[in-house]
Amino acid sequence: MDELGKIARVLKKLDPGAPHETLMIIDGTTGQNAVNQLRQFRQAVGVTGLVITKLDGTAKGGVVFALTREFGLPIRYVGIGEHAEDLRVFDAAAYIDGLLPAGLGSQD
Repeated sequence: MDELGKIARVLKKLDPGAPHETLMIIDGTTGQNAVNQLRQFRQAVGVTGLVITKLDGTAKGGVVFALTREFGLPIRYVGIGEHAEDLRVFDAAAYIDGLLPAGLGSQD
């Protein structure tokens, strides 16, 4: 964590506004341990957004709710596969529709 903090301090020397965005990548299968990880990372580098990976089938990514409730950080992207093109902009409505049985998601 000290090294992450050092990176942020060095960037601030080069540009006082840096870093402009600090994304934390969280494995969607991690579960509640992700909450503790985010607490520690926020202390070290001031996380401004999240990327949730491994939302490609078996992982429902329920930790998204816990992270959003506790930290209020935006989820910028989700990873739904193993390739770079599988990284997608997060769509909350589509995420909810994927979690709930047909007919219980968003009201189109």
